[in-house]
Amino acid sequence: MDLGPYTSFIASSYLAVALVVVLLIIWIGIDYRTQKARLRTLEQSGVSRRSGRAATDVR
Repeated sequence: MDLGPYTSFIASSYLAVALVVVLLIIWIGIDYRTQKARLRTLEQSGVSRRSGRAATDVR
């Protein structure tokens, strides 16, 4: 496949998009772990989630 004089632009654009997608996936993974750790810390300190209560517990 011949892309003509735009080959380098097209290839670098695809590479840049792939890099951004990989970085976003890594960032989401790190943020997920951070949020899970924060939630675990809060639950250990006695704070509970509202979704963890039954409907009859609402005051």
